[in-house]
Amino acid sequence: MLREWIQEDFSPTNREDVHAALRQVMQQIALSGLSRAGFFNQTAFYGGTALRIFYNLPRYSEDLEFSLLSPNLNFSLDQYLNALRQECEAYGISVTTRKKEKLINSQIDSAFINSSTRIQDLLLQTNSYSPGLKEQVSVKIKLEVDVNPPLGFNTEERLLLKPYSCYIKCFAPEDLFAGKVHALLYRNWKNRVKGRDWYDLEWYIRKNVAVNLSHVTQRAIHSGDWNKKHNMSKSDLLTLINARIHEVDFSQAKADVARFLKDITVLEIWSKSYFLDIIDKLKFTSDR
Repeated sequence: MLREWIQEDFSPTNREDVHAALRQVMQQIALSGLSRAGFFNQTAFYGGTALRIFYNLPRYSEDLEFSLLSPNLNFSLDQYLNALRQECEAYGISVTTRKKEKLINSQIDSAFINSSTRIQDLLLQTNSYSPGLKEQVSVKIKLEVDVNPPLGFNTEERLLLKPYSCYIKCFAPEDLFAGKVHALLYRNWKNRVKGRDWYDLEWYIRKNVAVNLSHVTQRAIHSGDWNKKHNMSKSDLLTLINARIHEVDFSQAKADVARFLKDITVLEIWSKSYFLDIIDKLKFTSDR
């Protein structure tokens, strides 16, 4: 079943395709295992992988990111790791799981799923990718749960069809967008530009998704980046994004996101002036 799934949905033709296909398959199996274990009674799925799997974002993503529905500093992923292993092994993927030990007082609870599989075991026809058939392809997926999240977000049930039908609780698109805007403005990457943030911003605007400004404000207050007495206004947000655009090296941004795309020609238009133009088309939930 695993080989048929990978061939039908991804048709891999090289090692990079095989790696990306196995990663998404493992992500979906992990989501189904978590669902079966009751994980989504108290959490919601968000981030780039949620966008890819449920909203057809055309870029690959690595991590599985979740938020508790209400703060619980005692929450731990430990209770779900066995369910994750069993679900993966039911589909012929041997995995190891490891809980990440917190070295500092963090509001993020993390764990890893690791697997290594021969390429030839993932292909229906070995002549579809002849080099390195016995080569191992290794995948590591990080799971993160925000145990003390900013609130004020909405969720919706999204249908996952593979490996079997189940519903996954996800952030609503407007609140996913709010989280992305907050990350774009305040993510601390030092000298490294995360081009994926800018790719996603462009995608949301092109898809006509409105941003929930109230949730952006809640996130910024929660992270200590907004301490003004008034809530963030449309003008405030546009001024902040405008300033961020002027700071970004878009050649670095393109280099960061290119490895997650099949078609990198879509990045050719990227520049400061392009993003200054596109944010003029930003919509807000209050406009609807």
